[in-house]
Amino acid sequence: MDHYFLFLTMATATVMSPGPGVTLTVTNSLRYGVYESMGGIVGIALGALIIAVISATGLGLILAASSWAFTIIKYVGAAYLIFLGVRMWRSPPLSKQDAAITEPNIKRRFIEGLSIQFSNPKVIFFFISIFPQFINRTEAYFMQFSILTLTYFFLVIVIHMLYAAMAGQARNWLASKKGGLVLNRVGGGVFILFGLVLAATEE
Repeated sequence: MDHYFLFLTMATATVMSPGPGVTLTVTNSLRYGVYESMGGIVGIALGALIIAVISATGLGLILAASSWAFTIIKYVGAAYLIFLGVRMWRSPPLSKQDAAITEPNIKRRFIEGLSIQFSNPKVIFFFISIFPQFINRTEAYFMQFSILTLTYFFLVIVIHMLYAAMAGQARNWLASKKGGLVLNRVGGGVFILFGLVLAATEE
């Protein structure tokens, strides 16, 4: 397994970036509280794990047999990171939704979190285009796959818990134009940088 620290950093940036999952976690925390948002967080993490299993396992067989496919996927992944960074940089600030508070239901939050991941292009593209770059094709695939996917799973849990806690403590700042702009600029810049680094990395 190559460049685990780089994978950890890029996965952290991916999980932290604003998107459907982050929006759901923040909204749940604002509406129902940090404890209630845990159902959605676990659903989001499990959804990412399922996508990893579906996407990365079959792709690993292709990559093991074709360096050409590996190179194409590397550049697709780099292009996607740059695209995501530019889109995030230019996107409007994340705003707090004003929906009415409903009865708490952790099971319902879990289902929402699980289902939202299957329509989240950020996660799908990460495991199809970026994840394979960190698999060493000369070493045992299953062990590397397990370590990397479980790393991503626990990053989702930890980072989304932090988002939920911050939403409870900094409601006004998260909903402000300034706070949203800072989040988008930092996240967008990180993705553009990693896209350039990935494109320049030798196989």
